[in-house]
Amino acid sequence: MKKASSCLCLLSFFAVLLMGAPLSRAETPIQKVTNYANTKLIQYAADKIVVDAVKAENAKGKSLDQIKKIDDKWLGTAGVDDFMKGMMTSAAGKYLIELRDKYPFLREIFLVDNQGANVAMSEKTSDYWQGDEAKFKKSFDSGVGTVFVDDVKFDRSTKAFLAHVSVPVIEGDKAIGVLIFGVDMDKFWLIPADQLK
Repeated sequence: MKKASSCLCLLSFFAVLLMGAPLSRAETPIQKVTNYANTKLIQYAADKIVVDAVKAENAKGKSLDQIKKIDDKWLGTAGVDDFMKGMMTSAAGKYLIELRDKYPFLREIFLVDNQGANVAMSEKTSDYWQGDEAKFKKSFDSGVGTVFVDDVKFDRSTKAFLAHVSVPVIEGDKAIGVLIFGVDMDKFWLIPADQLK
C-alpha cells in the first residue's frame, strides 16, 4: 500500500508539472519557489522574533562537540522530550507553527543558529544538527547569506514531494542563522502567483 501511495504521489507531482507547463512556460516549479523565497520567505527570516531567537542561541557559544552530543541524544529519543517541546513552545516556535498553519504548502519550518543547530521548529526534525547539510551550508554561506532551494525529494514522513528552501537570518550585513521551509511542491505549484501573499 505504501508503494502504491508513493507512486500516486509521484504521478500527481509530474501531472501537475505537465499540466502547469502550458500555462506558465517561462516559470518552472523551482523558479516559482525561488522567486517566492526571495520575495516572501525572506521576510519571515527578518522578523524580530526570529532574529532575537537566533542571537540568543548564538550567544550561548556552544562548541561543535556539545552540539553533536545533543544531536546523538536527539537521534536516540523517540517522540518529543521537554527540550524539543521547548523549541516548539518558545516565541519563535509558536511563530513558525502559525506560519505553517496559515500556509498549507508549508509542511515544516525550522530555525537554526550559526552552526546549524536547531533553535525553534514547527515539529520535531529528524536531527538536531543541520550544520553538515546543504540546506544549512549553502544558505549560511560562511556568513554571506544566500537563498538556497534544494532538489525536490519525496519525503516519507509527510508523504509529499518537498523542496527544502533555506533563507538566511541577517543581522547588519551578515548571516547569523538560517530559516528552513519544507515546501510541498504539489500544493505550492497549484497556487496562482497572485495568491502567494
